[in-house]
Amino acid sequence: MKQVTKGQWNGYDTYILHSRELEITLLPRLGNNIISIRDLVQDRDVVRSPEEDELAFYLQKPYHFGVPLLVPPGRIHRGRFEYEGVQYQFDQNTANDNHIHGLHRTQSWCVSDIEEDEEGCAITTELLTANEEHWMAQFPVPLKLEMTFRLQNSVLSQRLRVTNLGSTPAPFGMGYHTWFLLDGKPAEWTLQLPVSGVYAQNEEQLPTGELEPLGEWESLNEGMNMQGRNWDTILKATEGQAATATLRRQDGYVLNYSADEQYFKHWVLFTKGESDQFLCIEPYTWLSDAPNLPLTDKQTGLIRLEPEQPVELLTRIEVMAPAAE
Repeated sequence: MKQVTKGQWNGYDTYILHSRELEITLLPRLGNNIISIRDLVQDRDVVRSPEEDELAFYLQKPYHFGVPLLVPPGRIHRGRFEYEGVQYQFDQNTANDNHIHGLHRTQSWCVSDIEEDEEGCAITTELLTANEEHWMAQFPVPLKLEMTFRLQNSVLSQRLRVTNLGSTPAPFGMGYHTWFLLDGKPAEWTLQLPVSGVYAQNEEQLPTGELEPLGEWESLNEGMNMQGRNWDTILKATEGQAATATLRRQDGYVLNYSADEQYFKHWVLFTKGESDQFLCIEPYTWLSDAPNLPLTDKQTGLIRLEPEQPVELLTRIEVMAPAAE
């Protein structure tokens, strides 16, 4: 049962990690995205998956499905910033000629390793940005990205290892735009998340750098029901606490989404209109527009990538069935 098999989606190879509890479908050649998490115990999809006839939409906006990687996450003012004397100009691909959700879209990753053992199974993929002309035109420092997906029983972990292959320091930020399903029954779900502040945003949905009191968001720390929510909000993770979002259904079914609190300092919550089918829980290492904000790297979460000094970023999704009566 703990094995990796191959499949197909629209003619592209998929790799499926199997356990008794979960099936995880990975699409390396189109952005290395997890396009499906299937709960075999509950017989339900955990995240939003693209249908076979949605290839064109997927190619246009791959971050609308599954667990897409954002490098970097969020918006950047006019797509432009300077770091260590190097000019960066990203595509101006959203309103007000700003940039949104990074350079990583549908690049083709290479599968470099597959492991199967008694404890679980894993697949490792990698991408060299120097081979991506459009990426290098926007981010001229070459990076090596390595992702290891490991499935052990009902726990999926993702470990991203980033190495600066250039000769100068580079700014780095990443996040995930994870599309959890609410099954059209938001009133049955509550979200608990340790947060300490909400970031003010201007009329272009860019952070101003000001951190405001939680106000109504305070109840996230104890648990907030998902009925009637309409969110596109950036929140500060509580320092000194585990960075874990807990999505709980009223019957005791639980999804725990954990990130390494050393690096993941911010959460974005997005419902795509009033909550119904989806809740995007998005752990970010850096605050949107981090290089342009009048804040320190410690405050924004901007990671300074020194040449040949890898950084590893870990997240986990755990699926817990209701306790037996």
